[in-house]
Amino acid sequence: MGEGDGKTVVVTGANGFIASWVVKFLLERGYTVRGTVRSPDDLAKVGHLLGLPGAEEHLTLHKADLLADGAYDEIVRGADVIFHTASPFVMKGITDPESQLLSPAIKGTLNVLKSAAKATSVKRVVLTSSIGAVAVNSRPTGPGVIMDESWWSDPEFCTQHKLWYYQSKTLAEKEAWDFVKDKHFDLVVINPAMVLGPLLQNSLNTSSEIILDLLKGVTKEYPNLSLCYVNVKDVALAHILAYEIPTAEGRYLLADKVLHYEEVVEILKKIAPGSPLPSKMEGEGQKAPTYTIKHDKVETLGLKYTTFEDSLAESVESLKERGYLSSTD
Repeated sequence: MGEGDGKTVVVTGANGFIASWVVKFLLERGYTVRGTVRSPDDLAKVGHLLGLPGAEEHLTLHKADLLADGAYDEIVRGADVIFHTASPFVMKGITDPESQLLSPAIKGTLNVLKSAAKATSVKRVVLTSSIGAVAVNSRPTGPGVIMDESWWSDPEFCTQHKLWYYQSKTLAEKEAWDFVKDKHFDLVVINPAMVLGPLLQNSLNTSSEIILDLLKGVTKEYPNLSLCYVNVKDVALAHILAYEIPTAEGRYLLADKVLHYEEVVEILKKIAPGSPLPSKMEGEGQKAPTYTIKHDKVETLGLKYTTFEDSLAESVESLKERGYLSSTD
C-alpha cells in the first residue's frame, strides 16, 4: 500500500471537519477520491472540497444517506479503502438521542460496512471513532493513570449520565468490530481526542464552537474538566497512514496531552489577549485530575503531534479568518 498511484478511495461525510482534511491530503498524495455527502449540489457545504488542488481531476462527490440500506453499494464498488468518518457530533440540544445520534452512528456504520462486504475490491476500512469510545467510564483517573487503546467507554455509564454522543461512538465501534470478524477486509479504528486546528469547511464544527464560546464570553464559567486534545491535520494524516501502512491494526488513540480547562483558558489569554474569557470554574470542589495518554501505539504510524499551543493558535486564527471572531476580539 504505497501512496496514491491512482488508487480509488471513498471518504464518507467528506465535508466534515476531519474528513475535509482527509480529502485534501489524499488528493495531495495522488489518490482518486469519491466523497459522500448529503447534498452534493450545495456549494455552501461542499465548495471548499471542489476548490482543493487536484479536486477537478480526482474528486467526485456522491449523495448518500447513512440510514438508507444499500446507499453505499455503488459508491464503494472498485474502491481499495473506505474512510468512514460520517457520524453526527452533537453535544447540546439533544431531544431525541436515538434519531439524532444513536441510529445514524450505529446503523450508518453498519450500512457502510455491509457495502464494503459486497465490494471485493475493498481491502481495509478506516473508521473514525472517538476518545468518547475509550475514556467514558467509572475508572478512576489521576496523575498516575495511563490511558491506552485497551480502554473502553461503558454504555451503561453513558446512559446513566445522558452522555449520548459518547454512547453512540462506543456502540457504533463495538458493532463494527463484531461485523468484520469474518469479512474479507480488515478494520482499523482512529479514536481522536477533542480536535482543534484550522477549518477547511465553511460551517462551524462542535469543537471549534467550544473554543469560540470561551473567547466570546458565551461560556461564563469554564467546566471542571480535564480533557485531551489533538490537531485535525494530525488526525487526518493518521487516517491515511492507517491505510497505507499494511501492518496497522486495531485502535489508535490520538491525543497529545491532557489539560484542565483552567490551563486552556490561561493559554488562550496569551493567544488572544483581551478576550472576555471566563475567570471562574463552575461548581465547587477539587479540580478534576489530569492523567496520561500512552503514545506507544500511535508512534508506530510515524506520527508526530502538533503541540497543543500551536493547535489552539491555529483554531483561533481560523475562527478570525472565517469571520467568527473579529481581529480585535
